[in-house]
Amino acid sequence: MKKIGIIGCGQMGGGIAQLCAQNGFPTLVNEVSQEFLNKGLDRIKANLSKNVEKGKLTKEAMEKTMSNLKGTAKLEDFRDVDIAIEAVIENFDEKKRVFSTLDKICPAGAILATNTSSISIMDIASTTKRPDKVIGMHFFNPVPIMNLVEIVLGLQTSNETYTAIKELSASLGKAIVTTKDRPGFIVNYLLIPYLLDAIRTLESGTATKEDIDTAMKNGCNMPMGPLTLSDFIGNDTVLYIANVLYEGFKETKYVAPPLLKQMVTAGLLGKKTGKGFYGY
Repeated sequence: MKKIGIIGCGQMGGGIAQLCAQNGFPTLVNEVSQEFLNKGLDRIKANLSKNVEKGKLTKEAMEKTMSNLKGTAKLEDFRDVDIAIEAVIENFDEKKRVFSTLDKICPAGAILATNTSSISIMDIASTTKRPDKVIGMHFFNPVPIMNLVEIVLGLQTSNETYTAIKELSASLGKAIVTTKDRPGFIVNYLLIPYLLDAIRTLESGTATKEDIDTAMKNGCNMPMGPLTLSDFIGNDTVLYIANVLYEGFKETKYVAPPLLKQMVTAGLLGKKTGKGFYGY
């Protein structure tokens, strides 16, 4: 991998771009506008600066990382990347648009990876003429800190593509798990019912949000409680994934509680909007 392209410079895309640049890869990151791109690049620089202040990173390493990182508001600039990693909103129509465009722009040998947390790799691959080179590469937030990558194999993903992504993930210092293409993959298949049950527990009045989170943190040694985690992921994203899982399996454990739907409608999406189950 001589050059990596990242589509999206938000919370996830920016984290992936930072990680790739920190590990020495020339990295090109794209956003829909120069305004969003500048915000994303500023966020990356601020994250690196904090690490320098804490003594976790040298100033020289920060400067090297930023020199590896370039931004663009034009997908046409991806014409010479070896891999494009998509990290846009968790919405199939938007991913379909991105992959269809990338398929026309990127070199014939380039791998097209998606950071989707729930959408079928086969469905995404069907929008391209290179389904053998389409694969899931699911990072976890915050990307520079969380140690896992889920590699998701589409029905037509080639062994060559899988090997290349496995090697890239290892070079980024990540633990690697491999999963077949089914709704939720490994982590969200297991995680989403837990989050939905926590929301139902709050909705029923069984316990306060603070007590629910404290119980799971201290009783099960979780790093954060489920309601805090839902806020951190984004309550809209939790709802979207729950709906995908329900459509895939038709099991009641994936039915979203009314409270979650109401919060999303009200714009209480969590940390990214400043208010969810908690205020930020």
